[in-house]
Amino acid sequence: MHMKILVTGGAGYIGSVVADQLVAAGHHVTVFDNLSGGHRAALPAGIELVEGELADKDRLSYVFQSRSFDAVMHFAAFIEAGESMICPERFFNNNSATALVLLECMLRAGVRRLIFSSTAAIFGNPVSTPILEEDAFSPTNPYGESKLIVERMLTWFHRIHGMRYASLRYFNASGSSCAHRGEAHDPETHLIPRVLKVALRLLPSVQIYGTNYPTSDGTCVRDYIHVSDLANAHLLALLALDRCAQPLIYNLGNGCCFSVREVIEAARKVTGQSIDAIEAPPRAGDPAIQVASSEKIRRELDWRPQYTSLEAIIKSAWDWHRTHPNGYATVDLSSEPKEEPDCTAA
Repeated sequence: MHMKILVTGGAGYIGSVVADQLVAAGHHVTVFDNLSGGHRAALPAGIELVEGELADKDRLSYVFQSRSFDAVMHFAAFIEAGESMICPERFFNNNSATALVLLECMLRAGVRRLIFSSTAAIFGNPVSTPILEEDAFSPTNPYGESKLIVERMLTWFHRIHGMRYASLRYFNASGSSCAHRGEAHDPETHLIPRVLKVALRLLPSVQIYGTNYPTSDGTCVRDYIHVSDLANAHLLALLALDRCAQPLIYNLGNGCCFSVREVIEAARKVTGQSIDAIEAPPRAGDPAIQVASSEKIRRELDWRPQYTSLEAIIKSAWDWHRTHPNGYATVDLSSEPKEEPDCTAA
């Protein structure tokens, strides 16, 4: 069944890959994005782009009033955990408060299906690994807390308003989906793209934040999942919402853990380049280990990641960064997405 989907934050790294897979599957996609962290060039050619702020209830209401949607996929959020330890108010306002605006607009328009982009950061430092969906929440930074607030809101919207939703908790999204879509943030703080920028001589070195964690080599350990595999889980969850009235809660990772030092060494092998690394103090709010158990979504939705090795994930990212050294600034914009005209709410 083909659906009409509103994708908030659809011009961002993960949102654009999901939008591309939705279009390929025959769904009609409208992207709502303020382009503060997203890129027009990341969107599939011809897709409808509506620029706007989620906090602008009139603008968002107009989008719902002027179109019909079967479901919403919500990606729009600030994602930098380190920044959230400096300006928590920005994250609670942008991630939590605007999600409430979106939910209110959905209710008014009678849209009752939502796929929510959540995060492993809601777990903080886990008691045990791999992390299960029902494990205790203990965010170590406001970013994780801001996402957990939305998850808690969704449980009540489901209970009281019958909202059908899936909450997908990402671990470390990585890689490039194809020759056209890769990871490009400004500033870039994620490990793999920073390591590859060093390999391209765009940065002098990569920082290793903390070397005394209780891990095998003293550096943080994470679970890396390819962005295309992550996107596929969204499409499976969308279809599952049709047949399941209960909330769908899934952790999304490969279940394989790698330390910061191991990621840097793998990047050296993949790129064939020397990559200088400098030890630095740990960042506030960084958990030592986060590794997912994704057995639940494998069992219930038959989700099967295609990229199962760290080297394959890094190679896909390397292929994109080599051809896009300046990110999306190097992309040909001759086929831009359609832009909805500037309108105000009725």
